[in-house]
Amino acid sequence: MRMLQGKAAERAVQKLERRSTSLDEVELAVRKIIRNVRHGGDRQVRRYATLWDGLAKSHSVRVPDGEIVQAWRDTPSNIREALRQAAANIRRFCRWQMPRGWRRAVDGGQLCQIVRPLDSVACYVPGGRYPLPSTLLMTVIPAQIAGVPRICVMSPRLQPVTLAAAALLGVSEVYRSGGAHAIAALAYGTETIPRVDKIVGPGNRYVTAAKKLVSFDCAIDMLAGPTEALLYSEDSDPRYLAADMVAQAEHDPDALVIFITTRESLALAVKYAVAAAAHDNPTARQAIRRNAALLIASSQQQAVEWVNRIAPEHLTVDDESLVPLIRNAGSVFVGPYSAQSAGDYAAGPNHVLPTAGAAHVRGGLGVHDFIKLITVQRFDARGLQTLAPSIITLAEAEGLGAHADSVRLRCRTAQPTAQHSPKEGVAHA
Repeated sequence: MRMLQGKAAERAVQKLERRSTSLDEVELAVRKIIRNVRHGGDRQVRRYATLWDGLAKSHSVRVPDGEIVQAWRDTPSNIREALRQAAANIRRFCRWQMPRGWRRAVDGGQLCQIVRPLDSVACYVPGGRYPLPSTLLMTVIPAQIAGVPRICVMSPRLQPVTLAAAALLGVSEVYRSGGAHAIAALAYGTETIPRVDKIVGPGNRYVTAAKKLVSFDCAIDMLAGPTEALLYSEDSDPRYLAADMVAQAEHDPDALVIFITTRESLALAVKYAVAAAAHDNPTARQAIRRNAALLIASSQQQAVEWVNRIAPEHLTVDDESLVPLIRNAGSVFVGPYSAQSAGDYAAGPNHVLPTAGAAHVRGGLGVHDFIKLITVQRFDARGLQTLAPSIITLAEAEGLGAHADSVRLRCRTAQPTAQHSPKEGVAHA
């Protein structure tokens, strides 16, 4: 693991700022897969699922309801309780996060915002390297709180624990498929897989490339790349810091882990602690060898500037005083006992987070990804007459005479109306 300071550290930060999820190597193959699924439907989905997802001839692509229910029954009680606790915390956070409609009175009218759920969403749950029931919880629960009427799950190499999570949440539409072919089926539909309005959830490069290529035809949440963890500390226990770095590094050999400090002695202690913690974890060791760095800043100001320029997926800082300085991060963990793994599983905030610098422009997955905010406008004659001079002037400035005429006509022919002030409040309609 490299330890860098001065100009070398600045060059590393500049390189990290420009990082992206490279999809060039797979896009050509993914385009072909998408085209085949669009034209070949179920037959092509099954062909790819058999080839890459280990789908047995005896299995249907859609999981029977009885198999989902049985998976819950067969799951050990301690795992069922952990799933229940995590689900309860995620659900509580999503309820806090849910936007509300509102209604405001204006002169001669009323303006509203109403909240409507999407009609259908697909939650993609990776299953290649590890089963990820936590991702099923993190993607399905916000959709449920948003009120989405149709929620399906797509996952390759489905394990019983993932099916148990689906059973806990009452999800009955589950498909055993993954990769680009699964994304194509969800975006365009097949004979037995109805298309959806939006696809959410992380995946490998093939999944990410497929989401990118279908995104003009089917909405997506974000293009999620390999896991990232950045930790900035001046006085934390190096064992705690190393534990979080190794925990995120074990996700993927391409995971990115960065430690920033102004103290060279702490950086050295973290370096040794990481080596010890990753000793028996080959995936983490590989990621750390490829993509880890220790950056030594000249001051706290420079350290925080580096954090915001890198815009990491996961960020750990020492204390609450630093949070107001953070502008770009997917999720922030404050203090020695806020393990990043808490956010991965059971704290409540979502673990589907922006990577590759996308935290510059968005946060993690949430209820807001599953709703639409619709505006409502209502005016009486007095309200329109109040706005008319501005409307007509701007319409004529743009050369759109019919816009101006539509208002002039109403103002000339308006019938007197009783003046009233509509009440303000929450818009439910």
